[in-house]
Amino acid sequence: MCKSGKGTGQMRVVMFYSEVESFNFFTDQLAGEFTAKGHEVFILDSVNPLGSVGHSYGDFAQFLSGGVQGVICFDGWGLRDDFFIEIWNKYQAKAVDILMDHPLRFHPALERHPDNYYLFCCDQNHVEYVKKYFGSQVPFVEFMPHAGVLPPSGTPVIPFEKRKYDLLFTGTYYQPNDKFMELKQVFTENSDLYRFYQAMYEHFLKDSAVTTEQAVLDILEQFGWTVPDETLRNLLRCSEYVDWAIRMYQREQVVKVLADSGFELYLLGRGWENHPSIHCPNIHRIDDRIPYGQTLAYMADAKINLNVMPWFKAGTHDRIFNILLQHSLPLTDSSSWIDENFTDGVDIQLYDLKALDRLPHITRQLLSDPVRTWEMIEKGYEKAAEQFTWKQCAEQILRVFY
Repeated sequence: MCKSGKGTGQMRVVMFYSEVESFNFFTDQLAGEFTAKGHEVFILDSVNPLGSVGHSYGDFAQFLSGGVQGVICFDGWGLRDDFFIEIWNKYQAKAVDILMDHPLRFHPALERHPDNYYLFCCDQNHVEYVKKYFGSQVPFVEFMPHAGVLPPSGTPVIPFEKRKYDLLFTGTYYQPNDKFMELKQVFTENSDLYRFYQAMYEHFLKDSAVTTEQAVLDILEQFGWTVPDETLRNLLRCSEYVDWAIRMYQREQVVKVLADSGFELYLLGRGWENHPSIHCPNIHRIDDRIPYGQTLAYMADAKINLNVMPWFKAGTHDRIFNILLQHSLPLTDSSSWIDENFTDGVDIQLYDLKALDRLPHITRQLLSDPVRTWEMIEKGYEKAAEQFTWKQCAEQILRVFY
C-alpha cells in the first residue's frame, strides 16, 4: 500500500498489478504521482492476490473498509469481472480505464463495466470509435497521450559520442503470417469472412494511412455487403488479427531496410530470432525480454532509438516520450497527432512508411551530424519533460474526480 499524508480533497484509490509487466510499471508511476498529491493508493495484485504481501485480498478488504472513491486500471484490469463491478458500484467509485491499445480489443469491457465509468484512449480516432459504436454505453471518453518517465534525479547523461548503440529498437516481433494462422483457427480458409480479412490486409499494404476501422468499412463496400450494427461491431472486433499482422509487417520491413543498408542495429525484445534479417552480421539481439523499466537505460545508451508506431493514425506511443526523456532521438513514423505536436527535424525525426527507401539516408544524416542531432534531442527532451510524463496523466485523470 502507498500511503499519503492527510490533505484537502484526499481520495482513496485502488489500482492493479496484472499479467502485463509494463502495466505494472505504469501503475507504479501513477501511484507515485497520486501519493505525491496527497491521495492514498492501494495496489491489488490480481495475479497473486492470495500470497502477495501488502497487495493481497486481505489487504484489499482492509483498505475497502475505509471507503474508496476511485479505481484506476489499464485495459480493463479490475473492471471486467462481476466481483469487482459490484464492489465499485457499492462504493459508487469512479472507475477510470486507460486503454493502451485500440478499443476494438476491448468490446466486452466497453459493454459491461461499473456505473461510473471513465475511459481514456491514446488515439484521437479511438475516441471517435468509442463514441460511434459504444456511445450509449460509455458516456465519458477522452483522449490522453501516452507518457514517459524521467530518469532519477542526478542520473548522468551519457555523452552522445560515447554511447554504446548507434541504433536501437525495443519491442517485440511476430511473423505476420503467424497472425493469419490464428485467423485460420477462427474462420475456415477460403470462407467469405477469411477472404474479407485477407482483402483488409491487402488494403493495409496499399495504404498505410488507413485506420483499422475505416479499412473494415472500405472492404464492406468493396464486397458489396450491408450488415447490421451488431455484425459490424463483430467484424471490427475480429479485425484484431489483421491489425496485429500489419503492425508486424511494417516492423519487419523497417528493420529489413536498415539491415540491408548495413547499419549496426540492436534489437531488444522477444521474437527477433524469427526475423528474416536476423542472420545479418550487423543485426544484434540484446535479450529476449527484460523488465520494462530496465529498457530505459538501454535507450539512454543509444544515439538513435527506432520506433514503428502501432496502427495508431492519430495517436501516440510511450516509446517516443521515453526515448526523448532518456536524452535520445526517436526515429519514428508519424501520426496526425505527432504532426500537430512535434516538428520533424526540430524535436523529432520522422520517416514515412510509404517511402522506406529514404530511411537509410535519414539515418545516415543523423549519425553523421551529431551536433544537429543533439540539438533535436534537447528540444524534444524539454517538450516531453514539460508535457508528456505521468504527472500530466495524473492531472488529467484527477479532473474526473473534481
